[in-house]
Amino acid sequence: MEITKAEFKDLKELYEIEQECFPAEQAASCDSMKQRLQIYPDHFWIMKDEEKIISFIGGMCTDERDLSDEMYADAHMHRENGEWQMLFGVCTRKQYRNKGFASELIRCCIAESKQKGRKGVVLTCLEHMIPFYETLGFVNEGISSSVHGDVTWFQMRIKF
Repeated sequence: MEITKAEFKDLKELYEIEQECFPAEQAASCDSMKQRLQIYPDHFWIMKDEEKIISFIGGMCTDERDLSDEMYADAHMHRENGEWQMLFGVCTRKQYRNKGFASELIRCCIAESKQKGRKGVVLTCLEHMIPFYETLGFVNEGISSSVHGDVTWFQMRIKF
């Protein structure tokens, strides 16, 4: 397995995985994914099994402390030297789940974010995923202000 950064040519495959991992009301649109890949491709970590993408994580950087719904919608809010790395999605193809691939990608993102001098990494998750992120060092900060996809999200943060 190899961890690399996304390229624009990966759009179709990343979009397919996003659709597999999230219900339609929560998944990023193809246009949104396209904009994100055009503006901040270096903030997409992908894992490949030979040439096939099996898992990816991605999100923008910002000086804002909390993840907001506006960030999902507007990739231009990205600030390359932002204090916080936001993660919008942790996506793994079904047949590759529960094998540690997402954890490995998240650890890679954490290490790179720390090395770049960020304050930490922030994400939101559904309640049943809280224990998973806690095993990676994230702290549950409670219910997020996000109403993305019309569900209750919990904000998780790891500080450096």
